[in-house]
Amino acid sequence: MEYLKPREATRNDADGDSLFHNVPRAPDIPVYAVLSFYAFPIAYNKDPSPNKLHLGIGVYRTEEGKCHALDVVRKVEQMLANDLFADKDYLPITGMAEFNKLSAELIFGFGSPAIKENRVTTVQCVSGCGSLRVGAELLAKHDGHHVVYLPEPTYGNHPNLLSAAGLSLKTYRYYDPKTHGLDFQGLLEDLGTASTGAIVLFQASGHNPTGVDPTRQQWEQIRQLVRLRGLLPFFDCAYQGLVSGSLDADAQSIRMFVCDSGECLVAQSYSKTMGLYGERIGSLSIVCKTADVARRVESHLKLVIRPFYSNPPIHGAAIVTAILKDRDLYNEWTTELKAMSDRLAKVRQQLYSALCSRGTPGDWSHIIRQVGMYTFTGLTEEQIDFLTKEYHIYMSSDGRINIGGLSSKAVPYLADAIHNVVTRTI
Repeated sequence: MEYLKPREATRNDADGDSLFHNVPRAPDIPVYAVLSFYAFPIAYNKDPSPNKLHLGIGVYRTEEGKCHALDVVRKVEQMLANDLFADKDYLPITGMAEFNKLSAELIFGFGSPAIKENRVTTVQCVSGCGSLRVGAELLAKHDGHHVVYLPEPTYGNHPNLLSAAGLSLKTYRYYDPKTHGLDFQGLLEDLGTASTGAIVLFQASGHNPTGVDPTRQQWEQIRQLVRLRGLLPFFDCAYQGLVSGSLDADAQSIRMFVCDSGECLVAQSYSKTMGLYGERIGSLSIVCKTADVARRVESHLKLVIRPFYSNPPIHGAAIVTAILKDRDLYNEWTTELKAMSDRLAKVRQQLYSALCSRGTPGDWSHIIRQVGMYTFTGLTEEQIDFLTKEYHIYMSSDGRINIGGLSSKAVPYLADAIHNVVTRTI
């Protein structure tokens, strides 16, 4: 048998025969630039220092720096493994029906009028990012304005997820670097001039990356303005129960918008709240004006999902469903969730106290005013670069620290490092 000879290279470089030889290397995705993610050997994993700190990507970790595995999740996984009647058949395009029902009740509240009136359609998605992307695709196909306003700053993947669907991006003022708090007046001014029908992205609680949330009174003013201007709210809810320790309190902003009978979208994620990061489990709920509209919207959600991933995976949904539908497991989960929330508050207080005891220049009270997984430290990019090189502390270049990745025993080391870099650069 005669084999074909490989064709001769037409270029001198080794990759000249590749169909992709003109493809340049893309820059690292900023939030992951210092992390080991998807097994890429990046700076943190290569660093041999025993003192290195991993404060970048938002993962809740143990005192030993390991991804926190909830006891209730481990228990449910064992139950699922022992279920001899379980199968791995395809789920419907919209996902596991019971998961969708329970997720909607969790975010909107048990007995929500919108749910009772069948005005809510919920579909299982690939975590929070997938939920946002599906929602964006639906809006791009059926919303006539195609403009979405994002808080400045916001989660780094928000612009990617929304612009990939063809939505045009604008921003509204959110964070005030002078006060390390909310620029509420700027927010109202920007949304007050937004075009009628525009989409507005909100984070329900535990704002990423700033840790700054509006008060309940401020949320009410925002709600009134949004409805007055005819804007469409799109909520990203990734931390329900982890911010305040209360599932109801952390969903209050969303429920305020649902109670006025207006429409909204909500993307949910169980990555942080159940430690199911790798399971990629979440949902998208759309609150509509009528039950008929909700049914029609769901029919188009199926058309969006089908070419994306056809139907969602089963394991993560099975875990969440088992926990949410069983009273004992649910209570065990909420107890663990409250303990996680309490630990975040404790570490915040420890870091603030450590900086105060060292006499670190500046007012660091924003650390304990901010909430949730993150603290926007106010450190400059130059200072952060120094912390990485000299102290092996890895964090986002915008100054965000993942409080969930900081252990109590590492607080003194971090405080010493911040004190040093601040005093040497003032």
